[in-house]
Amino acid sequence: MTVIYFVRHAHSDYTPDEYGRKLSNRGAEDAERVREQFKDVSVDLVFSSPYARAIETVKGVAEDRGLDVHTIEALKERRLAEEPVDDFPAAIDHLWSEPNYAFPGGESNEMAQQRGGDMIRTLVEEYEGKNIVIGSHGNIMVLTMKYFDVSYGLDFWKQLTMPDVYKLTFEGVTLVEVRRMWDPKTMVGGTQ
Repeated sequence: MTVIYFVRHAHSDYTPDEYGRKLSNRGAEDAERVREQFKDVSVDLVFSSPYARAIETVKGVAEDRGLDVHTIEALKERRLAEEPVDDFPAAIDHLWSEPNYAFPGGESNEMAQQRGGDMIRTLVEEYEGKNIVIGSHGNIMVLTMKYFDVSYGLDFWKQLTMPDVYKLTFEGVTLVEVRRMWDPKTMVGGTQ
């Protein structure tokens, strides 16, 4: 069995700088809770989106084991559009209702799902039998999960917290179990 721990990044204050946007103070505190959650979990490798908020959320897990956080461009969050959208919730609803649709300069759900799914399939094949932590983002995480199990969708995405942790267990490249590991009550300020 190969295990992927998807770690959705902790809270960050919005800026348009996707690569450089760091965790907020609250997010940094929650990242420490993520680190604590993995204290007794066997981890062989740590990968992340190249975005700072995702790296910072899993950095402590890697440091506790003397591991590096390896960034992979294909793990970055899906790009909604070239320009910021006026109504984020409406834009997300539209993209999930029309999986082939892409705003100008953005990725459709199908494009992002294929990108994320292909990357996870590659990691599962290359590191068979390993326990892998991945610093991720809400949309690409759920779209990647949908690649392996079509039951994951917009409603699932809407109930995610920042941070959030899901354990995906694979037999070969077949997803056999998904389990939430994160307890939102441990977050700074409780559930969000």
